[in-house]
Formats: sequence, structure tokens, C-alpha cells
Amino acid sequence: MTAAFPSATDVLIVGAGMAGSGLAAALAPHRRVLMIEAEDAPGYHATGRSAAFWQQSYGGPDVQPLTAASFDALAHPDPAFSDRPFLLPRSSLIVGRAEEAAMVDAFIATFAARGVDVAPLEAAELAARVPGLRAGWTAAASEPSCRDIDVAALHAACLRAARRGGAMLATRAPLIAARREADGWTVETGRGTVRAAVIVNAAGAWADRVAAACGAAPTGIRPYRRTMAQVRLGAPVPAALPLIVHVGGDFYFKGAGEGRIWLSPHDETPAPPGDAAPEDIDVALAIARLQAVVDWPVAAVERKWAGLRSFAPDRLPVFGADPHVSGFVWCAGQGGFGIQTAPAISALLAAELGAPMPGGAIGAIDPAAFSPARFA
Repeated sequence: MTAAFPSATDVLIVGAGMAGSGLAAALAPHRRVLMIEAEDAPGYHATGRSAAFWQQSYGGPDVQPLTAASFDALAHPDPAFSDRPFLLPRSSLIVGRAEEAAMVDAFIATFAARGVDVAPLEAAELAARVPGLRAGWTAAASEPSCRDIDVAALHAACLRAARRGGAMLATRAPLIAARREADGWTVETGRGTVRAAVIVNAAGAWADRVAAACGAAPTGIRPYRRTMAQVRLGAPVPAALPLIVHVGGDFYFKGAGEGRIWLSPHDETPAPPGDAAPEDIDVALAIARLQAVVDWPVAAVERKWAGLRSFAPDRLPVFGADPHVSGFVWCAGQGGFGIQTAPAISALLAAELGAPMPGGAIGAIDPAAFSPARFA
């Protein structure tokens, strides 16, 4: 913090990752905002460990409208927010074995009906686009709109915009206890006590714990570990290699420099909230799955990391006012799609808290489908 810890605020946002900082950026010009972050720096657990892609099909058809509506804000940001776009060219291929052709067809039908640019890819074209592809991988779809996201730049831009709007950020400030009173909340944090009219729960893997501390019922949000590795290959794989996603959810990988890829076994291992670390067995599983798809020798695992992805029971994001606890608002359960949907979720939730209603594609979304009231 660059100023003393405040004694009062309109909106206290618990968590300063992508969910909390995006909301703060949208809301700060209209309400007094304080973000409290338990770690030494914001974005440590999930935002800073993202696989960094924007893909309309990722997260499923019910998440797709949030992703699609966020495109313009990411590809053509307001110059006051960022002097360059956050999306970079990539494209993606959804692949399967011959016996998984029906799954690929269903994928195409589902997302084409949503207006997503997806199309079948012939086996010969797939082999041409993925050098070293092993026999049997003949079912594929192309999703050319897929992009990389510069996550670090987006998160930093949100924090800057929040600060310009007057928001404050306190790190090393976990929520310890909260007491609901007639006119708001008294909240004890690791940096002091603050009065707030509204608490926003943007605590990621800790969302249900924060809810319990505030007397709200949990929504069943659970964190899961996701493993990533940067692998150097003994094959001339181009840096522009598309994002390759298994239609059955066993892996994904993409180019990360000449002869290098980012690789995940697409694992979802239940894990307690905390500092997730990669397990060697998961990295080995990722490599085994990769080598079942392509004939690429692995020269070295240069980096490996893990992050937490938090899902509600129905795997949709949770944002909006708690139906039973006045002044308690959710912004959590954003799985692995929280970065690519952040502009839409931030604008919709900020409008509920006092910012103007967004227009365009974001304004056309009905946020009721994502309300915590669905768990009431």
C-alpha cells in the first residue's frame, strides 16, 4: 500500500487475482474500493500460472458467451487501459483417434450452433499441420479464432486501472473475521480492521472459506491442481504450433518457442487451497500422453509448475449477490476460464455494484445463469 490502511470503504474485494483486480478496475471510478490480498503479491496462485490462451470452446457451451463477449476488450482495449492488445495469434486444433470421431463431430455441432468458427479437418491436413503425428489420430476440428493471452499484461493493466480509479490494494492482508451489522460489515484483516458496505468474495480456491468466515453458506467450490511443463524437444517443432487439445480431455499443448512446447496432462486433482506444486508423476503422464500422439523426442523438461483451478459443482462461474447474506457478493468458481471471461464478468458484476450497465455483447448476457442463487 502507498497510503495508510483505510478505516472504511464502500466495497471490500477479498482477493486481487484476475477476478478481484478486474472487478476493481471496472468499479473503482464509481465506488470506494479496497482489495485485500493474503499473499505478498497479487495473482500468485491461479492468475500467475495460467496456460494463457483464449479459446471460445474452453469451459463448455454455457461459458462460451462470456468468452465471446470478452473478445473486444481483450483484442481492442481502450487506449487509456492499455496501449497494446492482450491477444496474440495462435489458433487451435481439437484432435481425437479414429474411434473418437463421433466426439469430434459432437464438438463441432455444439459450438457451431453457438456461432463459433469451428470446422472439421481432414486427416491429411491434420498430419500436415502437426508434424510427426502418429497413425490413428485422424479425427480433428479446427478452431482458428483461438488466441494466446498476455495474462501478466492484462492483470497489470487491471491493477493500474483500479489504482487510477482510486482503489487501494493491501497485500499480506488475509480476511480473518467479518461481522455483519445493521449498516454493513466490520472486517478484521491481517493489516487492520475496516468497515465496508459490501464484501466481494474473489478469493479463488479459498472462496468457500471466506464465505464461512462471513456467515454465508458455501457453494461447493473446490480447487483442483493443474500441471504444466515447458518441454524442449529433439524435433523442429515451430513456435507457432497451434494449441492442440484432445477431444476427450487427456492433454493439451502449444508451441512455446522453436522446438519447445507448453504441455499439460489436463489433470484435475482435488487439492486443498495453498501453493500448488507439480507432481513428477503428472509431468511423466503428460509426456507419455504427448508421445502417444506425436513422434517427438523429449530432450528436457525445462520448467514445471502447477496452479489451482476452482470449480462450482456445475462448473459455471459464480458471481452476484448471495441470496441469504445481505452485502455479501460472490466472484469465484472461474475454473480455468477466468482470464478469458474476465472483461465480461467484471463489467456485469460492477454494474450490480454501482457502475453503469455495459453495452454491446457483454450487456446482452443475462447474469442470472451465474448467480449464487442457483445453489440456494
